Amino acid sequence: MTNESVLEALRAFVAERDWAQFHSPENLAKSVSIEAGELLECFQWRADGDPERVREELADVLTYCLLLADTLGEDPDRIVLDKLARTQAKYPVDKSRGRSTKYDRL
Repeated sequence: MTNESVLEALRAFVAERDWAQFHSPENLAKSVSIEAGELLECFQWRADGDPERVREELADVLTYCLLLADTLGEDPDRIVLDKLARTQAKYPVDKSRGRSTKYDRL
């Protein structure tokens, strides 16, 4: 399944339930944060988390991120690749490999 078919499935799911009316950018951004907190909760007491619950919460985070990008008219693949290119420039391999140092301190 491609990203586009996932997005089409999400759009159909939302349309069938008439939920687009609740999907303002603000509401979707809040939902991303809420679901990210639930994902983090999976690791609260177990470093490895419960794999099934992690998958479910990760799916929720990704769902809201995709819906937010779609609502804003953004291509998720494009914005990730654009950000990756900027991050690659900040963290050249020769200076950052194996290090967690922030780019302005490399």
